[in-house]
Amino acid sequence: MASRTEPLLNQDNRDEGHGLVEFEGDTAPIRSFADFRREFCIESKRLWYLSGPAMFAFISKYSLGAITQAFAGHVGTLELAAVSVENSVLAGLSFGVLLGMGSALETLCGQAYGAGQLEMMGVYMQRSWVILICTSLILLQLYIFSTPILLLIRQQTSIAKAAGTFAHYMMPQLFAYALNFPIAKFLQAQRKVMAIAIISAIALVLHTFFSWLLIIKLDWGLVGAAVALNGSWWFIIVVQLAYIFSGTCGRAWSGFSWKAFENLWSFVRLSVASAVMMCLETWYFMVLILFAGYLKNAEISVDAFSICTNILGWAMMVAMGANAATSVRVSNELGAGHPRTAKFSVVVMLITAFIIGLVLSMILLATRNQWPKAFTSSQTVEKLVSELTPLLCISIVVNNVQPVLSGVAIGAGWQAIVAYVNVGCYYVVGIPLGLILGYALNFGVTGIWYGMLAGTVLQGIILIILTYRTNWNKEASMAGDRIKLWGGYKGKTGIEEK
Repeated sequence: MASRTEPLLNQDNRDEGHGLVEFEGDTAPIRSFADFRREFCIESKRLWYLSGPAMFAFISKYSLGAITQAFAGHVGTLELAAVSVENSVLAGLSFGVLLGMGSALETLCGQAYGAGQLEMMGVYMQRSWVILICTSLILLQLYIFSTPILLLIRQQTSIAKAAGTFAHYMMPQLFAYALNFPIAKFLQAQRKVMAIAIISAIALVLHTFFSWLLIIKLDWGLVGAAVALNGSWWFIIVVQLAYIFSGTCGRAWSGFSWKAFENLWSFVRLSVASAVMMCLETWYFMVLILFAGYLKNAEISVDAFSICTNILGWAMMVAMGANAATSVRVSNELGAGHPRTAKFSVVVMLITAFIIGLVLSMILLATRNQWPKAFTSSQTVEKLVSELTPLLCISIVVNNVQPVLSGVAIGAGWQAIVAYVNVGCYYVVGIPLGLILGYALNFGVTGIWYGMLAGTVLQGIILIILTYRTNWNKEASMAGDRIKLWGGYKGKTGIEEK
C-alpha cells in the first residue's frame, strides 16, 4: 500500500496562538485485508476522539429530561404522563426543529474548518443564533396554547391539562435550545468535543441532585421538575459561552459582528432544509407517544411507551455522537480535499455503530425484568415495558446505524435530498403501515411499532445506496464551492496543490 502523503496545510491555516488545523493527506487505496485493518485502526482512533466525548455529551444532555421524567414517575402516573407528553411531544418537536436548523452549521463550519477559513465560523454561529431565536418565538405559541392543542389532537383531558401546565413552566428551555445547538456545532467542528462533554457532565450531576431535592425531598412536583430542568440547560449555555469568549477558539471567535445579519435568507434556506431532515427523524418516534394516547388505559400506555422511547432516546444519543463525529470527519475531510478519507470514515463508523447497538440491545434484553423498575413503581407499567423490550432492542440496533448515515448527509450537505427520503419512508410508508397493523389488524402497540420500524429500515437502505453511489471526488469539489458561496473563501483554501 502506498504511504500516506504529508500534511497538506500551509502556514495560512495556523490558528494564531492555538496550534495547527491538522489534516493528513488523503487515504491511499486499500488493496488487502491488512491494509483495511491498519486503516480501520487509524480511523477508529480519530473517530473515537470525536465520537466518545460527543456521545457522552449527547447522553448527558438527553438525560436531563429523562432524569426529570424518572423522578416524576415516582410521584404519580399522571405526573409521569404530563412530563412524558411535554418532554416527548412539545419539547421533542421544538428540539427537532432547532437541532435541525442548527445542524446547518455542521456542514458550513465543518467544511470551513477543513479548508482553514476559521474566521467565518463565529459569523456562521451568530447567524444561526439570529435564525433560531426568531424560530423559538414562533414555537413559543405551542407552549402557550399547549393544552388546547393536546385536547385538539384528542389526548386524555387530565394528561392534556397537566402537560399544558408543565409546558408553561418549560418556556425558558426553548430559548436555551436556540443558543445551545449552534454553540455545540461550532465547537464540534473545531474538535473541541471534550469541553462540551465536561460541561454536560457537571450539569448532569447538578441536575440529578436538584431534581431529587426539588421533586422528591421538597415535594414541589411539576414546579420542581421545571426549575431543575430549566436551570440545568441554562447552566450549560452560560458555561459554554464563557469557554468560547475566553479566547480558546482563536480566530474562530473574534467577537460579535454585523456580518451575522448578512445573507440571512440564504442561510435560512439551508437551515430549513436541515430542520426538515432532522425533524422528520426526531418526530417519527415521538408519534408513538401520541398514538399511545388513543389506546385503552391511556396513562399506562403513555407511561410504558415513554419509558421505552426514553431508553431508545438514550441509545440514539450514543448514535448521535457517532452522527456528530461522522459529520465532522466528512465535512472536515471534504473541505480539506480528501474524498477517500471521508468515504472510509463512513465505513468505519457504520461498523462501529452497529456493534455498539448490538451490545446495548443484549444488555437490555438480559435485564428486561429489572431495568423498568428505575422508571416506575407501577407493576402494570413494568410488565408492559418488559413485553416491549425485544422490539425496543431491534429498534436500537436499527436506529444506531441510521444517524451515522444522516451524519454523512449533513457533512456532505445533502440535507434537502434526505428530507425527501425521510418523508417517503417515514410518513408515506412507516406511519400508515403502523396504523394498519396496530388498529385495522388489531396488533395494538406492537403493530404500530413494527410499522414505524419498517419505515426506518427502508430509509436506512436508501441512504446506504445513496452513500455507496456517491462520487466523493465531486463532493470534495462541491465543498470548496460551498465555502466560496458562504463567504469563507478568500482566494485560496490554504491547501497546497500536489
